Amino acid sequence: MTNSSSWYAMIPVALVGTASPVQATQYLSVAQAQHQMFPTASAFVDRTLLLSPAQRKAVGKAAGIVPGPTQPVWEVRAPSGRLGWLFVDRVTGKHELITYALALDASGVVRGLEILDYRETYGGEIRNPGWRQQFVGRRAGSAIRLGADIRNISGATLSSRHVTDGVRRLLATFDLLLRA
Repeated sequence: MTNSSSWYAMIPVALVGTASPVQATQYLSVAQAQHQMFPTASAFVDRTLLLSPAQRKAVGKAAGIVPGPTQPVWEVRAPSGRLGWLFVDRVTGKHELITYALALDASGVVRGLEILDYRETYGGEIRNPGWRQQFVGRRAGSAIRLGADIRNISGATLSSRHVTDGVRRLLATFDLLLRA
């Protein structure tokens, strides 16, 4: 064997060394998100929704995305009454799950969006405050479409699309099932 042919043996090692492992990053726990998004709250009352097939169909018709059978949500309370609602949801980015929290005021207007866990190897730009701020002030029935109402992020298109779709679904869920 000559020295010129021995480099072939190093190709698998070189390829293994350049592979990007998927690494989950937790930015906030649910409790941290609750207190960050509602700093004056006195209680977070678990109101997890168990959606019937008819409710899932109705939300799907309103949002364009059918929800799963359960939806974690907390009613946010203060001594003076209800401050709002906090949803925790998961969507798929390109390959991995993204966990995020959506805060709504008592009337269903978006107060904030926080990324809790991000598991993709790239596309984490959806955590940028300027991108997340686009959702603030939106409510059920608002135009919330990626590329039209919400800016896309190059290199994070699927993450951007799926979080945008998830927010639209959560707003429809609020409107149909929680609005008092």
